Amino acid sequence: MLRVVLIDDAKVTFFKSRQQFLQTIEIPRGDHSPGCDDVNAFEAWDLCQQIEIGGPEPRRVDRSVGGIAMTLAPLAALPLAGVCGLTVWLAGQALPPLLTAAIALAVLALGSGGLHWDGLADTADGLAVPGDRERRLAVMRTGDVGPVGAATLVLVLLAQAAAVADVVARLGASEAAVTAGLAVVVSRTVVTMACTNGIPGARADGLGSAVAGSVPWPVTVAVLAGAAGLSWLVDGLPGLVGVALAAIAAGAVLWCAWRRLGGVTGDVLGACVELALVGFLVAEVGLLPAG
Repeated sequence: MLRVVLIDDAKVTFFKSRQQFLQTIEIPRGDHSPGCDDVNAFEAWDLCQQIEIGGPEPRRVDRSVGGIAMTLAPLAALPLAGVCGLTVWLAGQALPPLLTAAIALAVLALGSGGLHWDGLADTADGLAVPGDRERRLAVMRTGDVGPVGAATLVLVLLAQAAAVADVVARLGASEAAVTAGLAVVVSRTVVTMACTNGIPGARADGLGSAVAGSVPWPVTVAVLAGAAGLSWLVDGLPGLVGVALAAIAAGAVLWCAWRRLGGVTGDVLGACVELALVGFLVAEVGLLPAG
């Protein structure tokens, strides 16, 4: 079924899917900058919900809306984090750790509509393509998963599953559930980091154009500091190191995207999320005491 969304005050765009909606976003020249008086926080919340769990589509998207949406990304992930944690707790009562991890990750992927996994695969394929920037972006736009993207998906999924299974085995279902939920929230904080002032968008349209460079540095620092503080309170040193490794993993993706693509896209944001999740979980596995 076709739906309609008002992208700006004068343009109506039709789309069939969430991915298509995110690709159709365009920012008119001379559009609003972050912090304008007419920012609609409700539209921003709709945008981050649309990205995270497929919530209602915002009626308008500009850089002000995009900046607030990317700042709210960790909050938008709270329902999904709760469901993931609950899945770990319930499955961990009776199932082996590896099966518990597989079910939790499947629920997490289904809850987000596989959007971040799709972004990871497209980003891996695009970065691996020889040639110029335009060719790499064209490969990412097709949505087909190539051999590099498929291999990346398998390796990242294996890393996540192995790490979650180890946490369940060493901490038990109850504590592992809290850790899993925290990991989901922390992985979404890197979206804010990826949209900080100074990081350009790779395209003139799509999600990246709406959110690239839309978050002021002080806001990014505050979000990351909040994630670090929360992780320290909930999880101690492993959580604090996990935030650092999540940021480093996302930073590596951003550096590669900047060099090879010229900036960020919606796919790059998805890749940052999935690799940040790996980074946080690696810290847990490396620093938690044996159970």
